[in-house]
Amino acid sequence: MPEIILKNVTKRWGDFFGVKDLTMTIEDRAFITLLGPSGCGKTTTLRMIAGLETPTSGFISIDGVPVFDSERGINVPPQKRDIGFLFQNYALWPHMTVYKNISFGLENLRWKKPDIEARVDELCKMLKIEQFKQRYPSELSGGQQQRVAIARTLAPKPKVLFMDEPLSNLDAKLRLEMRTELKRLHVDTDSTFVYVTHDQLEAMTLATKICLMETGVMQQYDPPLITYSRPNNLFVADFVGNPTMNFLDAHAQQVAPRKVKLDIYGLQAVLECDEDVTVPEAEGTNVVVGIRPEFIDVNEQGKGIEGKVYSTLPSGMETTVKIDYAGQLLTSVEFGGVDFKVNQTIHFSFRGKDILLFDKESRNRIGVGELKI
Repeated sequence: MPEIILKNVTKRWGDFFGVKDLTMTIEDRAFITLLGPSGCGKTTTLRMIAGLETPTSGFISIDGVPVFDSERGINVPPQKRDIGFLFQNYALWPHMTVYKNISFGLENLRWKKPDIEARVDELCKMLKIEQFKQRYPSELSGGQQQRVAIARTLAPKPKVLFMDEPLSNLDAKLRLEMRTELKRLHVDTDSTFVYVTHDQLEAMTLATKICLMETGVMQQYDPPLITYSRPNNLFVADFVGNPTMNFLDAHAQQVAPRKVKLDIYGLQAVLECDEDVTVPEAEGTNVVVGIRPEFIDVNEQGKGIEGKVYSTLPSGMETTVKIDYAGQLLTSVEFGGVDFKVNQTIHFSFRGKDILLFDKESRNRIGVGELKI
């Protein structure tokens, strides 16, 4: 399986940068998600690797072979890059049966008929669509159509499979089922997957690594749990996670290389960091404290910081609690079938060693550690 390397890849239209100076390595057999809001450059990046879009400058190689090099004038066409592309709308031929849709590309590649039949049978069995081989796309559900599109893309045994938001047309339940299927398919095919999505839950659950982009610039490229627990900056921290992270403006004063004294809306606290930290010098609020909702524990026994329940959203497995503290709304997630009354006085505390500290001006993460009140 191939390694894909991008070096200083840029796509520009006049003064507008679709992708700016992107450098990344996609390892063999990886499942990479390109994640970000609409217009951030993720689809443009995918299309440049596939050869459907020509970069303005930079270098791209697949399996050690340069497919684009602006300095040497190399630009290998898409059909010679040995990749498969799964589109958002599946693009199945409506007048062809499932069998013909899957075999069509192999016939154009002049595969022998017995080899085509064997490959189609193999893929139909893998994707559990054997009984649909003689049906037409209009006779299939959305999930079945997607399986056919995947089978057709995998048929010629491409080195890399590219997917551009392939689950966006499915309902919520089917999307969840197809995420499971895609993750299993990645293991079964032993292939390299590159997947575009704006859905952070999809990226978190599917990827071996997430490339998170904003306005054409890569913000972080790490495994999902690293991206979640150690976001590089406020954009990453805010984009990844549902419910979103709590952000509290605070004034910080450094008292030791790994110890920071904090004033958070009048609450005096100390953050003991796991590494040396440098706090920016400024009057007033100079940092932002980031706390995931699951790190705020609510209790009714009078222990901890006092607040009022602003609202609750019980879902059975967990309850999202909005807490009014000093005029600020904090979000807590309480696991289990619990609920609270609106305007009820409660107490809460912070737990864990993953409380984040960001520089308010640069917006970059400067520390992480345990918050002690």
